[in-house]
Amino acid sequence: MNEYIPVLIMILLAAATSAGMIVATTLIGPKKKFADKMEPFECGESPIVSPKLRFSVKFYLIALFFVVFDIEAVFLYPWAVLFREMGLFGFAEMMVFLFILAVGLIYVWKRGALEWE
Repeated sequence: MNEYIPVLIMILLAAATSAGMIVATTLIGPKKKFADKMEPFECGESPIVSPKLRFSVKFYLIALFFVVFDIEAVFLYPWAVLFREMGLFGFAEMMVFLFILAVGLIYVWKRGALEWE
């Protein structure tokens, strides 16, 4: 059980730090509310459109593509580190993975999902 004591101490310190910050901002922070302060902040500019405006489905498609290719990067880094140890089998597996992603990218590109018009 002794090896878990540092982990427990770290969890307690993290919880105490976050609770302390919340209490400090509640007690010390400014409490005056006025109209300009309560408006959404957009880089110092007044909002052009309502924040409740719905986004196009293509916006979410681009977000999904970003997630897919971000996951690709997450898999490529460890593969590159262990490339020599994995040998030909590891290389073949990664090429299959990249081929599937490339086919998916070509498919959505041809379908026009990356166009914003």
